[in-house]
Parts: sequence; structure tokens; C-alpha cells
Amino acid sequence: MYSHVTVGTNDFQRSVSFYDAVLSTLSMKQLYFLPDLGWVGYGTIMEAPQFAVGRPFDGKPATFGNGVTVAFNAPNRAVVDKFYAAVLKNGGSDEGKPGLRDYHPNYYGTYVRDPEGNKLCCVCHLPE
Repeated sequence: MYSHVTVGTNDFQRSVSFYDAVLSTLSMKQLYFLPDLGWVGYGTIMEAPQFAVGRPFDGKPATFGNGVTVAFNAPNRAVVDKFYAAVLKNGGSDEGKPGLRDYHPNYYGTYVRDPEGNKLCCVCHLPE
């Protein structure tokens, strides 16, 4: 299991607004907020895997990775739909509307990009 996944940002406030709204659909909340450093972390509890957003420590612009996708588990398909709607409402973009995929019979997911271009997925692996 991983400790955390981090994506970069060039506009910290925009990213905080985006992820506060989007990750709340998954019952994730801010676990830490370090505005002077330009870092925020999300999760359900501090000891569980976390998702972080931050300005690069090297001072160079943040860029997204080609071929990189951060995928979040959803407890049901309705949450996948809510995640997708929250992304679009808060400045993200569509990369694949919610729906069944060919990965396995119950894979119901959506693919999106945050305002920085980071690719995200929200998926439910359970039957409807």
C-alpha cells in the first residue's frame, strides 16, 4: 500500500478550491493545509493513504505526467457520477464520461483532468 500520491500545482488556491469540492464527494477532507509552502493533503484519516497537492519544491513549474493517472475508489456508481459532476463544475475537464469499461464486468469509472492537467479517475468496482 502506498503512503501518499502527490500532484503539482502552479495555482495553489485554485487547486485547493477544486480538490476541496471534488474530494468531498469521496468523503475525503483536508488533513493538513500549509499555504506558506503551497501544500494541502487530503484523506479520511492521517494514518491512511493520502492525496496531496503542492507547488514543486525545486521552484520550477508543475507539469502533469503523460501516462500518469491517479485513480480514486468510489463506494458506488452514484459517487462516481457525483465526482464527475463536481470536476466539471469546479474547472476540471472531461476525459471520459462515467460508464462501464471493458476492464472487467463491474468497472464503472470516469476519467477527468484537474485545472492543472493532471489526469484523475474515479472508479467503482462493485456491481450496481
